[in-house]
Amino acid sequence: MTWKEWLAENRVEPHATSKQELADLRSAVERNLRDAAIPQLSADNRFGLAYEAALLLGKMAVACAGYRVKGQGAHQTTFAALKLALGAGVSKTSSYLERCRRKRNELSYDMAGVVTDTEAAEILAQIKEFQKSVEKWIAKSHPHLS
Repeated sequence: MTWKEWLAENRVEPHATSKQELADLRSAVERNLRDAAIPQLSADNRFGLAYEAALLLGKMAVACAGYRVKGQGAHQTTFAALKLALGAGVSKTSSYLERCRRKRNELSYDMAGVVTDTEAAEILAQIKEFQKSVEKWIAKSHPHLS
């Protein structure tokens, strides 16, 4: 899909981000990643916190591209929009985050104990790498927002 198609479907709207908005999102990402690393938390909660950090990073990328996701399926749209915002190189990460979204729905709405310690550690490592990629892209493509 293109931004134009998503605008027509009312899945995104134009948005001008700011350094302050990104600073606030960065702060929340850091908090979530720090908390996701607490070994005393359940694997479900560590996974959920890392997932929320990924969602915020996606929101940052979409905002820098000039949009805000809205409406039903916002998480799914955010992760799919990464390819438009960051380019085709993020395709593998976007697919991984879509799988995580489905697992997060299961642990949030259906039952407890669906995430293993290995999965919780994996998502945390993946999101830390994703964070580096997003920040590198912002610094290169939108240096006035770094």
